[in-house]
Amino acid sequence: MAEKPQNTKPTVHKGTTSPGNINPRLSERKGTKENLEVHDYLEGIRRGDRMLLSRAITLVESKLKKHQKLAQSIIEGCLPFSGKAFRIGITGSPGVGKSSFIEAMGQYIIRQDRKLAVLAIDPSSQISHGSILGDKTRMGVLANKKQAYIRPSPAGDSLGGVARKTRETIILCEAAGYDTILIETVGVGQSEIAAHSMVDFFLLLLLPGAGDELQGIKRGIVEMADLIAVNKADGERKRLAQKARQAYQNALHLFPAKDSQWTPKAVTSSAIESEGMEQIWKLMLEYREATKKNGYFEQRRSEQATYWLNDTIDRKLKQIFNQSPTVKEAQQNIHKLVTEGNMSPFQGAEILLHKFIADRKNP
Repeated sequence: MAEKPQNTKPTVHKGTTSPGNINPRLSERKGTKENLEVHDYLEGIRRGDRMLLSRAITLVESKLKKHQKLAQSIIEGCLPFSGKAFRIGITGSPGVGKSSFIEAMGQYIIRQDRKLAVLAIDPSSQISHGSILGDKTRMGVLANKKQAYIRPSPAGDSLGGVARKTRETIILCEAAGYDTILIETVGVGQSEIAAHSMVDFFLLLLLPGAGDELQGIKRGIVEMADLIAVNKADGERKRLAQKARQAYQNALHLFPAKDSQWTPKAVTSSAIESEGMEQIWKLMLEYREATKKNGYFEQRRSEQATYWLNDTIDRKLKQIFNQSPTVKEAQQNIHKLVTEGNMSPFQGAEILLHKFIADRKNP
């Protein structure tokens, strides 16, 4: 029979003075998200309080209605102080060295007397559960810099959900004084389209090796890129990287001219040797200056705002549609008829929409 565990709770004998907390700031941290009001968050975010910024982002990520309502009020309050940062998207297939590149690039950026926030769009996290958290660990040096803030995306969410939350998080980070925002995506695919809809500049990282590899790159991703960097251009791969850079540069000339009037370029970089960072940053700033001068920068921002307005309306309408009792009742049967080929998807959609409209007319 196992012995009953002894009570190990410490006791204070009569006449003995209880020691104070070893963390003198503990009392400052006792507040919870529930007992902080909008103005508390706004004041904290505006003065650069990283803890309150993180709490506000957690509210944005929450699925609880009371948190979502509070988060929207915080976002609206931060909106007048946002929009001044340079938003940069960085993408590349797994293994291209995004984390190491961001570590090196991030350190170069903050040495330019800038404040940097690194955010992630990671739709694969619902499968791998925390891959971006691992990336944060690998960005150990950057994560410890007071001028840098790294925020992983929440695991287990949809691409659309993570993207929307990232868009809102940008506003909070900008209000907190971060003037450069790096948006990292997990790989090459739909996450790039989401990232492109919220950044000013889009950087595509590729590995050394050209020729047949050009055929494997999705045309749409390359067309979105404002700059291609052949990463891991060090050691024995340096010569191969230079050859690949030339091949990619030649390929870029085959694409139609961009609305931004910017001609994309291909360069090489090495995160290990911190090479290419100065050139890449210089090209990013040249792009920003050129597009601000020709009006494309603000035009792009306006288009992005319209995109997210329409996306939010579509999402809300779909949510209201799926919550309709009449639709819920008929959905399973119509879904069965459609999947078995006894009804066309178009007819099924029409029936459900009519039921939805009728339900809204007679609540």
